[in-house]
Amino acid sequence: MDRLRNSVEDLNNYIGASTFGRIFRLEGSGHDLEIRNTKFTTEVRAGLTTFFTMAYIIAVNASILSDTGGDCFCDHVDPKDPACLNNVDFALCKQDLNRSLITATAAVAGFSSFLFGFLTNMPVALAPGMGLNAYFAYQIVGYNGTGIISYKLALTAVFMEGFVFIFLSLIGMRQWLVKIIPVSLKIAAACGIGLFLALIGLSHTTGIGAVSGAVNTSLQVAGCPDEFFENGMCKSHKMTSHTMWLGIMVGGIFTAYLMAYKVKSAMVVGILMVSIISWPRNTSVTYFPDTVVGDNRHTFFKAVVAFHPINHTLNILDWNISGQSGQFVMALFTFLYVDIIDCTATLYSMARFSGVVDPETGDFPRSTLAYCTDAICISMGALLGVSPVTVFIESGAGIAEGGKTGLTGMTCGLCFFVSMFFAPIFAAVPPWATGCTLVLVGCLMMRQISNINWSYIGDAVPAFVTIMFIPFGYSAAYGLIAGLMVYTGLNGMIYITKLISGGRIAPDDEDRREYWTVKPHGKLPWFFTASQALADQLRGGRGGRRDDAASFRASHDGWDYQDRLGSKASNQEPDPDRMVVGMPRDPSREKVLRKL
Repeated sequence: MDRLRNSVEDLNNYIGASTFGRIFRLEGSGHDLEIRNTKFTTEVRAGLTTFFTMAYIIAVNASILSDTGGDCFCDHVDPKDPACLNNVDFALCKQDLNRSLITATAAVAGFSSFLFGFLTNMPVALAPGMGLNAYFAYQIVGYNGTGIISYKLALTAVFMEGFVFIFLSLIGMRQWLVKIIPVSLKIAAACGIGLFLALIGLSHTTGIGAVSGAVNTSLQVAGCPDEFFENGMCKSHKMTSHTMWLGIMVGGIFTAYLMAYKVKSAMVVGILMVSIISWPRNTSVTYFPDTVVGDNRHTFFKAVVAFHPINHTLNILDWNISGQSGQFVMALFTFLYVDIIDCTATLYSMARFSGVVDPETGDFPRSTLAYCTDAICISMGALLGVSPVTVFIESGAGIAEGGKTGLTGMTCGLCFFVSMFFAPIFAAVPPWATGCTLVLVGCLMMRQISNINWSYIGDAVPAFVTIMFIPFGYSAAYGLIAGLMVYTGLNGMIYITKLISGGRIAPDDEDRREYWTVKPHGKLPWFFTASQALADQLRGGRGGRRDDAASFRASHDGWDYQDRLGSKASNQEPDPDRMVVGMPRDPSREKVLRKL
């Protein structure tokens, strides 16, 4: 054992001192900015951990996106007609579409994670995002293509979105837009998306089938066998489906049991166990029934190792937007809106978790390159036929395992590349195996609900509206828009009341509100600072912040006056012409700010 430990240590020292180690700033590389406690084997282990915690995305993403129907058509029948569910040719086409999406998802995740890790040296992995894929599939394209635009046109919108993101990243707008959204609403959006994912995991076509549509209500309890499921509803035998109970007991409760003991790949284990139980034929829970569709599934499954070509989704962008220009523009901007919040906020959160965010600027190293790389991967993913790519929150598992450099993401990317050749295995994962995984992911996303500022009504009500409207409205974007509208209306009325009354009529607990400003902590986009500098030059060079200027900054302990050259001046009277006053984070100190 000691010999093995010494061999591993020698390997780490050798790689750390090499050019390879210097590129990734490993410990012992001699790099001026080498990262402490970084070893090659630790990074590889962290990358494997990240892969096993997010490998479920291969099957889940393919399952969700294949619900759109892709390039498949239900001939001579309205896609909304339940007759499409019994159309054999349409079902076989969607089955082959699912296999194409499995390969595409693995390829996109592998390429994106490897490229991002190499260029940014950050320990995160990328893949088509959960929540974003549901929004793409069920809100934009719709089930079997019943949404506002077609699958091909939606991919074109995603492709263009990537280039818009590159522009927004280069000018700093993407970072700034995330910062100006109130913190409680950003947290509420993540919680609402968690409930949205849970609802998808409970539905019949994409999950365990515990709920379905109803005649007199929006939803009802379902869980009936397929022979009693008609027109999107259970006619009888509710809660008797064996597949539903298999998904609940093994994919849900047992997986949660493993998570309680911090098993890193708990979700993968749960999905794998349910899938293995569902593979034998002639059982009540089989995924290969004695039908044409079941026989086709089983034939492909027996290949085990095979590379399925991306024949349904590769480069099928539709540039003909005539007659649908309005819907296309709306889809593009809603993708931008949802992605700005989801992608940027998640990337920033992972940067904070890995400890590389500068508290002074609110930014992290190579942030512009990171955002641009993410945007390039979004457009590349659209060419392969998948929904927008984002940084995965499961990257936190690898960071917790000790990952600190881009080698973690690159290792995860290589694992995704290998998984492309096991498409028959991933295509045999039934929806009831991944349904409870979506519920558990939603549970993890809901944990941060305690960070919402519930103590002030101006923050609590908009946050609750956001959380409520996302699953009920079946849309992440519309839910956040509803929250922003309530936030603006409610707090705007309070502000106007205070303004008219000269501050005499104000809520008693206003000092508990969450501070918000259009000039958030950190750097503003360069076009703001450039316009300010130009205005200063036109005024004769006065009024702007100079290199020798000083600043007051709000800290947790009080005000801190510091010269830009680094010298403290807390005991001297500051020169008003040589200082700027940063907006305080605590609203109770606004009066102090006005006096200053």
